[in-house]
Amino acid sequence: MALSISLVLLLGIVVVLLIRKSGLNAGHAVVCMLLGFYIAGSSLAPTVQETVSGVTKMISDIDF
Repeated sequence: MALSISLVLLLGIVVVLLIRKSGLNAGHAVVCMLLGFYIAGSSLAPTVQETVSGVTKMISDIDF
């Protein structure tokens, strides 16, 4: 059975957990979010997309 979770949802959950448990404050989370928006609009966006796609494909190919 394959479970598909949006990467944005997964990263959102990780940020919430970090805020609650690890001392990441909301200001840091906002800075990280803004950095993501600026990277998405830059010339690095295709490289980041290819890297994330490659890593997710590699993870999905692992048999448990």
